[in-house]
Amino acid sequence: MDNKDSEAEIHPLKTEDVKAQENHENSVERRIISKQSSRLSRLSRWRTAAFFISLFLCLIIVFAFSFIIPCPERPVSERTWFRNYDNAVAYQFLAIEDVNEDKVQDVVFAFKASNSSSSFNRSCPDEGLPSPCAFVAAVSGTNGRVLWERPAAEEIEWMECGIKQLGGAEAPGCLVVGKPMSLMAVDLQTGEVQWRQSSDFGANYTVLTPVSVIPDVDSDGVQDLIIFIATGDKIKTFIHSGKNGKQIGSTGNLNVDGKARYIRLNPGSSLYFLFYTENSLYAYSLKDLYSAATGIEVKLPSLEQDPQWEKNIDHATHRLSLLSSGDINYLAKIPGRSRENILVVNSKMATLINAQNLQTLWTLNVSHVVSEPLLGYYKPDVLGIVFESKIGPNRKKVMIVESGSGAVQWDLKLNSREESPGPATLSTADHRSAFLIWGEYQAAGNETRSRAPLQKLYLFHPSYTNVLLELRNSTDQITAFNAALFERSRHACYVLLRGPQPSEEPGSVSLMKRKLKEDVSESRVIWLSQVAVDSEQYVRDRLYRMRFLSRV
Repeated sequence: MDNKDSEAEIHPLKTEDVKAQENHENSVERRIISKQSSRLSRLSRWRTAAFFISLFLCLIIVFAFSFIIPCPERPVSERTWFRNYDNAVAYQFLAIEDVNEDKVQDVVFAFKASNSSSSFNRSCPDEGLPSPCAFVAAVSGTNGRVLWERPAAEEIEWMECGIKQLGGAEAPGCLVVGKPMSLMAVDLQTGEVQWRQSSDFGANYTVLTPVSVIPDVDSDGVQDLIIFIATGDKIKTFIHSGKNGKQIGSTGNLNVDGKARYIRLNPGSSLYFLFYTENSLYAYSLKDLYSAATGIEVKLPSLEQDPQWEKNIDHATHRLSLLSSGDINYLAKIPGRSRENILVVNSKMATLINAQNLQTLWTLNVSHVVSEPLLGYYKPDVLGIVFESKIGPNRKKVMIVESGSGAVQWDLKLNSREESPGPATLSTADHRSAFLIWGEYQAAGNETRSRAPLQKLYLFHPSYTNVLLELRNSTDQITAFNAALFERSRHACYVLLRGPQPSEEPGSVSLMKRKLKEDVSESRVIWLSQVAVDSEQYVRDRLYRMRFLSRV
């Protein structure tokens, strides 16, 4: 201390300089700290501002999508709707297609009357047709509103919808075969005529249905059409352009030994048409039919022939040796593991034949089959075949048969009218099917044969093998019946077209769509055996909650 004091006394200016330097350093440090704190404060304010701006933008986006920008509305489908026509007759055509592209299936049908409905107020003379005439109409599947109606022909021989590229349009179309001698392509979305062609089918002809779409053979980029017309024991072949309806080549002639029907089959990459009568089976490749119509031998991939099939065809008569006996009632295509198989049904049995080597896979004793065999699933993802066979006056037997083995999985006996509609199936989410069957069930020992059978619609699902649900009792004349999922994997419905047919006197024609669940909730539970597993209400509730599946 004495030394410092003495030094301070000796050097007073030096001490003052040191203090000044210390004060300067402290001031610099304070300025640095102040600048740093100022910078941090400004950065903190920018971060706060960025956070609130981001939050504000998020709120604006949420608000816009919630209240300003409208979400696509899902059409609200009515559970049941009707469309009625007075002084009309109905044709047996019923197509389920999405006409207005709202992702809900719509209904296309045909009727004969003097005028259309009040929605369009179109008459037969508007199209140069005598009155009454045949109309084609499309009705919304959501509420039954008429989407379009069009006078088409004096009479309709056949109608087929969902044909792609018809008329060269992007949307599918409907082909109408009318009388007298007309072909017409109709746009499915608008009902406008794409093309109309007259064709000389001859007198007293019958169109073999369905009309077949074939690959493009005239190289215009659009699929073409082949139409078979039966006149007596001959079948005339007409090939028409799908783009403009013009006939390709001339008319071909096929000789058969009776009233014929046909199916088309694709063994490998080839295309064959199988014509069958009560006694014989004939096979023609598309190449044979095209060459006969045009007189030209063309090498196209779509005109290839299958070597195995060609070995089994008698090229002089075109008979195909599938079975030793004739008496064929139905011919149907059954999907197999790798390719389609052929189901041959005669008066005594059903036989499944391998379409590749034409060998028999199985046979089943089933006599007097009364409706076209139908496909469905009794076991998960195991394809089955539904047969309806006559077993007596006003009596039929319904059988579900496994397609792979021919084993009977389920059967039921019902009273049935001659004009009763055929069955229908709907795929369910458990990879099985719901089966819709017409008839009248009577418990064993309780049958009555004195009156005509009632016309009732039943629902059967394999989850309850001993239960039928009675959905409805219809006393009206049913012209056409179909069932479909009106939306993807949901909205299971059935459609009824009721009223007199063209050979009868005009009357009231009614088209109805009914949601299946509405009938299930009000249905009557029928136990096929004496053992009741669950309560009736539990069965109704479970089948009401059943979900459906749109198979590709």
